Amino acid sequence: MAKTRFNSLPLSTSGPQDCALNGRALMNTPYLNKGSAFTQEERDEFDLDGLLPSRINDLEEQVARAYDQYNTHKTALGKNVFMSSMKEQNEVLYYRLIQDHVKEMFPIIYTPTEGDAIADYSRLFRRPEGCFLNIEEPNNIEQILDLWGPPEDIDIIACSDGEQILGIGDQGVGGILISVAKLVIYTLCAGIHPNRVVPVVLDVGTDNHELLNDDLYLGLRRPRTRGEKYDEFVDRFVQACRKRYPRAYIHFEDFGLQNARKILDKYTSEFACFNDDVQGTGAVTLAAIYAAAHVAGLQLKDMRIVMFGAGTAGTGIADQVRDAIAVESDKSKEDAAKQIWCVDKPGLLLESMKDDLTLAQHPYAKDDGEWKDADHKSLLDIVEAVKPHVLIGTSTKPKAFSKEVVQEMAKHVDRPIIFPLSNPTRLHEADPKDLFEWTGGKVLTATGSPFPPIDMGDGRQREARFEEESRLVKNFADHCVGIGLGAVLSRVKLLTPALLVSAVKALAAQAPALKDPDAALLPDVTDVREISVKIAAAIIKQAVKDDIAQVKDIPDDDDDELEEWIREQMWNAEYRPLRKVTKEQGTRAAKGEAGSKGVTSS
Repeated sequence: MAKTRFNSLPLSTSGPQDCALNGRALMNTPYLNKGSAFTQEERDEFDLDGLLPSRINDLEEQVARAYDQYNTHKTALGKNVFMSSMKEQNEVLYYRLIQDHVKEMFPIIYTPTEGDAIADYSRLFRRPEGCFLNIEEPNNIEQILDLWGPPEDIDIIACSDGEQILGIGDQGVGGILISVAKLVIYTLCAGIHPNRVVPVVLDVGTDNHELLNDDLYLGLRRPRTRGEKYDEFVDRFVQACRKRYPRAYIHFEDFGLQNARKILDKYTSEFACFNDDVQGTGAVTLAAIYAAAHVAGLQLKDMRIVMFGAGTAGTGIADQVRDAIAVESDKSKEDAAKQIWCVDKPGLLLESMKDDLTLAQHPYAKDDGEWKDADHKSLLDIVEAVKPHVLIGTSTKPKAFSKEVVQEMAKHVDRPIIFPLSNPTRLHEADPKDLFEWTGGKVLTATGSPFPPIDMGDGRQREARFEEESRLVKNFADHCVGIGLGAVLSRVKLLTPALLVSAVKALAAQAPALKDPDAALLPDVTDVREISVKIAAAIIKQAVKDDIAQVKDIPDDDDDELEEWIREQMWNAEYRPLRKVTKEQGTRAAKGEAGSKGVTSS
């Protein structure tokens, strides 16, 4: 690997990698193992002769063989399990295989297939991965976290309590897999080092009766704990993380509606943390709205938005849009909220419902008097009255965006912007093919789950255009892993609204639709690592400007130099030469003690 001016950085990925292991111990360490790709020199030096076939493969040959093996599995879940097994053996090969087939494999390693794996976690269980914290043993939290290494060894902690997983609800201890999967995305899409992360599940019980009645269920077989005891447990976990890993970035994932917002609101002013469901989906959706508005010739400050589904994701999107409208128009947040109509199970949110609304829903409740002559429970009536430019679905209510609703919307706007974001695929509010047909091809759409490209009977151009425009917005909250990359590299003290705005603008600036109105509203998944660099750079520059970056000597005056600085610290799915060191000389990583497997195999 070529040397750069930034080789001396602690997270530099250039040059050889220290290794204090030999023989089978080395081959059983996923982030050091190369399998058949160990060179002859490495086989001699690390006592691997006789443990491997004589033929030496390169990484490309290994990927070809692994892809053939992958294709022998005929079901999506079978492929997911195969990939999980590969990750436990050879992390470089695992990530490189996904990288080379990212569009095909993304739905396998993440939504929708990961949801099926989580739902069946206790029956598919083979080997534990991650950190399991039990609400009945709160005094053990610090001791358990200590297993993951000293403060300088951890960059990101991803945690879930498993209550609201990928649109399929309460999955209890199976929530560990969403923490694992999210950290895979951080590595794949933003180059976060896979052995410098901690996936966590907070096991507080479950209200899923199927799991409670399953003799093989691996979590606490009791109803989910709520209230003061739950809050104290979460706080003990957070404070233990802050004590042990004071510069780590904490990512909250798939908490329930009430807790997600409460936890974020409590800690966002104390340290750098992020909730994907509240902030990530909102940020990426806002970026897609910016791009769609450009194509439609609209300005955000003039747009009317109907949010169908006012849970964690829906109100998170609404908040991001409201804040952006306020910034662009000099309106107050209260006035900006008047341009957003939120609909949930009781219908349009009204002021008379306030006792039954969450804190996040309150700002969007409308005056009852404005709706005395309209059916506030009917989406069709709401669309007819509001005449929205944008319709967004986070309801998990299949087919809610009917032909009548879509065509009513299209009567009043030339380019209807419709985002059915619910996932997995079976829960989507509308099929993009139908949206396209019902609007005569005028819809600007992006989806929350993957859909195949559609042959619209007009040749490949329209097929390609449609495929590009039906981007995976919910999954592409994973574009926002660049936020985590920027936070990690700058060791930002807080993730402020100003930093999130800078990230949204950086993502929106990369939309192909800005250059070609027939192109995608969001960048392609194959570009995601470069998008992460751009987002990280925006985060870092804003953090330096606001004096909340804790890393010194960041080259923020030159954009090219800053991006080189970022790329040098991003982990790549490439084999690095191994440099033999003694156990006394070696770091935890060199001794195979870093990362999830280092903990579970010790």
